Amino acid sequence: MRKGPTGTGGPSQVCGRQPCRCRAALGTDAVRVARDARIAERTATKLAIEAQQAAGLAAAQATEAAAREAALKTEQEARDMEFAERAAREATMEEERQAARDARYAARKARKRKGR
Repeated sequence: MRKGPTGTGGPSQVCGRQPCRCRAALGTDAVRVARDARIAERTATKLAIEAQQAAGLAAAQATEAAAREAALKTEQEARDMEFAERAAREATMEEERQAARDARYAARKARKRKGR
């Protein structure tokens, strides 16, 4: 009987395995590595899509916040303008009341002078 490379009488072994099993193991390892690479690529693609969606959502939220801020500012300006107009109307009405009172007072005073 012929001896193998290990010096035993059994079939030749490489890395503690038979040659065909070693090639099969290498093929299995290659398949596993390829599968892991595909999974990693899919995961990276998924994360990139999620990041892109998050950026789009952040941009949309920023736009909405800016629009809300502009609307609030416009409403505040409208309220301020309405308040100023109301204050001006009230001041005008107060001046008219004061003028009417002064006119009544002057007329009364004039009647008293006439009557003396």
